[in-house]
Amino acid sequence: MSSPALSVAIERFPLKVPFVIARGAKTEAVVVRVTLNDGAYAGQGECTPYARYGETPEGVVAAIETAGRIPGALASREALSAVLPAGAARNALDCALWDLEAKAAGISAHERAGVQSIGGVETCYTLSLDAPEAMARAAEAARAHKLLKLKLGGAGDMDRMAAVRQARPDARLVADANEAWSEDMLGPFLASAMASDFELIEQPLPAGADDMLDGLMHSVPVCADESVHTRADLAAIAHRYAAVNIKLDKAGGLTEALALRDAARAAGLQVMVGSMVATSLAVAPALLLAQGADWVDLDGPLLLASDRAPAVRLEGGLLYPAPRELWG
Repeated sequence: MSSPALSVAIERFPLKVPFVIARGAKTEAVVVRVTLNDGAYAGQGECTPYARYGETPEGVVAAIETAGRIPGALASREALSAVLPAGAARNALDCALWDLEAKAAGISAHERAGVQSIGGVETCYTLSLDAPEAMARAAEAARAHKLLKLKLGGAGDMDRMAAVRQARPDARLVADANEAWSEDMLGPFLASAMASDFELIEQPLPAGADDMLDGLMHSVPVCADESVHTRADLAAIAHRYAAVNIKLDKAGGLTEALALRDAARAAGLQVMVGSMVATSLAVAPALLLAQGADWVDLDGPLLLASDRAPAVRLEGGLLYPAPRELWG
């Protein structure tokens, strides 16, 4: 297969309200969209460059364009993985190749991936980091969502968890500390999470400080996010965590993400499928991965003031894939 023609663009999508986590706030989703055209069909993919991993939109575009100039690099997903490391740039191209392959073959991407059918999944709805009272009000306002994910930030997190639980005794709750807890917070904060009936705490400690979890009796399961990008990371963390959050932008695309999911399951880990704040084009391939996951966190399009069309849809509390016109 010869390499398809490449086009790439930075695009911005304003959010309904600011999105706040322990590392800062954003008012828009800044994404990179890739289109690959073989003359008969066009496939597209999207990624979200993430500063936490040293990525910028301009840097990701440059990496994509450089890959496009390497003979044969975009001819297949296997060739792509040999020239680009895991990360946002490879994700956009990998997903675009999945889309192009599906359209050229006349069968869906999920069928090509061995997934017999793809349906709606219950997704987390994220509550931005704020004062406990404000997060409780946000939880009340999100009555349509039965699975809530709290963004935490360190000091005050016990009050945040308790306030949201009091406001929403009916909800399933998980939380993401985004590396904001210290070793001395770990035990008391996990105990507080258990008291408020949380199902999962995501990445409480900084990546690289995972050894603080050694020997710790987890009163609530702990999930690795920043500590796991690809299969290569599993060996160091599998005995310290109960679950992993798989994101296409970290793994470098759907190809590695599917392999990571299988390896995580084989290691006895539960699986969350997540994404950055992005559009339905980024979530579409992740929904393929999310079939059968223990937790799904793909609410990025729900946070946008305006999404792509056609878009994923939320119906009866479940998130459903967009039409294949968008992806797959």
